[in-house]
Amino acid sequence: MNVVQFEIKGQGRRFGVNVDGTILDITSRRPEWTHLVHAFHAADKQGIPLKQLLQEESKEARQFFKFTDLWKNADLEDGPVLRPPVDHPDPHLLFVTGTGLTHTGSMQSRDQMHAKLVAEEESQMSDSRRMFLMGLREGRPPEGKRGIAPEWFYKGNGSILRAHRETLDIPPFALDGGEEPEIVGCYVIDARGTPRRLGLTLSNEWSDHATEQINYLYLAPSKLRQCSFGPELVLDHDFQKIELYCTVTRNGETIYDSGKLLSGQ
Repeated sequence: MNVVQFEIKGQGRRFGVNVDGTILDITSRRPEWTHLVHAFHAADKQGIPLKQLLQEESKEARQFFKFTDLWKNADLEDGPVLRPPVDHPDPHLLFVTGTGLTHTGSMQSRDQMHAKLVAEEESQMSDSRRMFLMGLREGRPPEGKRGIAPEWFYKGNGSILRAHRETLDIPPFALDGGEEPEIVGCYVIDARGTPRRLGLTLSNEWSDHATEQINYLYLAPSKLRQCSFGPELVLDHDFQKIELYCTVTRNGETIYDSGKLLSGQ
């Protein structure tokens, strides 16, 4: 199931389910649910999966749109406009964070790196190598046990989010602006204080590689930038192995092509 959030001039924010290219506007059925998080909390209160609730409510949708129309619209004057697939009415209640050193690219490179890591004396390892080895050893804990924490960084609150077709700015203190295709896991803290994953989406993390390369300790400040993700949230992808591609075009010409990038659990 794929979910989008969007905005309509004069009607405000809303969200819907994409079924074969048609957006079923759930907010038209439930006007109090202007954001996906509202539906999540309703499902949580009822004790049912979010997907089940959305399937039930979408059958009673009273407004419909073509996804291709939302995809091409860049301004509210053009019609319904896509917004990030997950956000919060109060941007200060949303954290944008990231982790690193969690994926080797493929099983082969994972095995090669593992063999090299265990052969080294830990005292001679770089911090990055040591962190990666910690993840290999304790990154998948048994049920009921706490695993090792990965490298973690903070990008900002909900005010830094940008949607499909919105501009990503380079702040005056930055040395660079670089595209970074990522997979984003979107989570909500439920009424019991437990993080619950809503789903996955694509992202352009938008980082400052020039600053980061000066010194690895500059990783954190290099991330304090806007970012975009979406336009759809995928609720039920298994996320085991995903191939990503990043291309940058200017004036109709491709100026950058990353080739295949691997991600997943």
